[in-house]
Amino acid sequence: MTVQVQFMPDNVTIAAEPGEPLLQVASRAGVSIPTGCLMGSCHACEVELADGRTICSCISTVPAGNPEMTIHLFSDPTW
Repeated sequence: MTVQVQFMPDNVTIAAEPGEPLLQVASRAGVSIPTGCLMGSCHACEVELADGRTICSCISTVPAGNPEMTIHLFSDPTW
């Protein structure tokens, strides 16, 4: 089962496999997510899910169990 991942605010949607790294999904979709340490410590890659939770996309994968996922990208001029 694939998951439809939607990146906002640009409304870019792409199919992804559960367990696929979020940075890889974003790259395939042509969406740029800033990164820093790639270990979840610096929070440069932080994104917000539709339910309001924030996650570090460098250490997160597409979860199984939901047919769709919405990711809200932040705009941080320091990164």
